[in-house]
Amino acid sequence: MSKTRLQSHAPFVHPECEITDATFGRYVEVGRGSRLAHSYMDDYSYCDRFADIANATVGKFSNIAAFVRIGATDHPMEKASLHHFHYRSADYFEDAAHDDAWFALRRSRRTVIGHDTWIGHGAQVRPDVSIGHGAVIAGGAIVTKDVPPYMIVAGIPAVPMRPRFTPRVGDRLMALAWWDWRHDRLHAALDDFRTLGAEAFLERYGG
Repeated sequence: MSKTRLQSHAPFVHPECEITDATFGRYVEVGRGSRLAHSYMDDYSYCDRFADIANATVGKFSNIAAFVRIGATDHPMEKASLHHFHYRSADYFEDAAHDDAWFALRRSRRTVIGHDTWIGHGAQVRPDVSIGHGAVIAGGAIVTKDVPPYMIVAGIPAVPMRPRFTPRVGDRLMALAWWDWRHDRLHAALDDFRTLGAEAFLERYGG
């Protein structure tokens, strides 16, 4: 990371990305070849190479691995045809327009990714799903239901494996909400983030 980028706090978008109606917080990084549409990534979050994120709100400090797909768009299973000729109609017929109502419905089905989450390589998170703060999604998992804070899930479809912490520690981390700290306070606590376990960290900083 260059000194200029550090000073500007600007998001860093690697080459060959497709960005449509997406906005970013400070220190965000978007990996090479990723595609983001109708989404927001909050401060310090990043995605690795070839992530595909649509219709999603991503919290702070989210760690999104390569080839993750979030908010994959649906096809209309209840209609006579699944094919997109009847909603991307202008691509097929000179006198037809796209079905804007269908695209608006897609965009309304938001996926929400909490703060300080880790979504492993090749995982998928479906539309209308919320991932709680501090949760971990194992590589290759397909998440079809909401995930509680600080839960580790895996599998197809994803199911809970175990919590990262006891409920008491998880609740205290939620109360501490360190992800809302100012940049200078994060810097001051850097050694403790590196060396202390969660309980020792909470003893020092409260929550």
